[in-house]
Amino acid sequence: MKVVLEHLTKSFPSRNKKVKEPVIAVNDFSFEIPDGELIGLLGPSGCGKSTMLNLICGLQTPTSGKIYFGEDDVTNLPPENRGVGLVFQNYALYPHLTVLQNILFPLQNLKGAARPSKEEMMNKALDAARLVQIERLLERKPSEMSGGQQQRVAIARALVKRPRVLLLDEPLSNLDARLRLQTREEIRRIQRETGITTVFVTHDQEEAMSISDRIVVMKAGLLQQIGKPQEVYDDPVNLFVAKFLGTPPINVFEGEVRNGLLYIGENSVLQAPGAPDRKVWIGVRPEGFLPEQAGPLRCTLSGVEVMGRDISVVASHPACSAAAIRAIISAESAVDPKAETVRFALKPNKVHVFDRESEERLRIELK
Repeated sequence: MKVVLEHLTKSFPSRNKKVKEPVIAVNDFSFEIPDGELIGLLGPSGCGKSTMLNLICGLQTPTSGKIYFGEDDVTNLPPENRGVGLVFQNYALYPHLTVLQNILFPLQNLKGAARPSKEEMMNKALDAARLVQIERLLERKPSEMSGGQQQRVAIARALVKRPRVLLLDEPLSNLDARLRLQTREEIRRIQRETGITTVFVTHDQEEAMSISDRIVVMKAGLLQQIGKPQEVYDDPVNLFVAKFLGTPPINVFEGEVRNGLLYIGENSVLQAPGAPDRKVWIGVRPEGFLPEQAGPLRCTLSGVEVMGRDISVVASHPACSAAAIRAIISAESAVDPKAETVRFALKPNKVHVFDRESEERLRIELK
């Protein structure tokens, strides 16, 4: 089911008596989610992700704009008539019901012609349980299950009505690291098997990038960038997107373009032929550093962390906006942990240049 958002805006009245301006949670947001795609809605806390999800499912009404499921205008349609499945962050299972009863609950609340027979209900519930691989846990209560198993029950309950659109609101944030990894792989598998258009809300960029067909990056209710995860990572439109995506985060330096060269402090690090002179922000991905004895970027070495296949070199530079630079290099590269300084060359394709004022990406060819 294709989902189309047209100039969607949601504002709330200000609770501050001194400030009368409304709080805008979603600001003139337009986006089309193709049929059968898994979209990661990504951004920091307070950016409007959950409000967007509530608008799509009908728990909130937009201040302006339209929402379409396929060709149907569902902007003012109540949630129960939209055909959405919603999975919450806290599972929201009924503690006194078994797994099977929790999954059956949405079907038992249907009325009229939409209500299946008891046999159809049971078949649908068993199909949903098999899909999320909990068919052996049907007689358990939620308190007798792990967090990952409870989350699977919540997903089965959302899927049992065969929704047109599946909405996941930070469904993994209550799980430990290993369970998060396993469950997100399961969510991707389930989405591919069902082909249901899915919106996955998270503030964890690694989570979103790992399972999404495309990611939508938000900031303060505004759309920043849409694209395939790797494309957005490699080609951010502004400094916010560049800083938000990536672990460890991108290293940001004060710099300038001068006489066709890109400078970090007094170090000329790359050629920028034809680029006008200007002050800039320079972002270098952690994997963009190459340790070289005669490298143009000279940094003070703080430490070397061995991580198995990679090495994390922690250093500092007066032009860096953060206290530490983190460079991820191959474990085969030799860096003396006792040295006072380390020198790097930079990979041009891992260096992004941004306007100092607007923080928009500058399309400068680097060599």
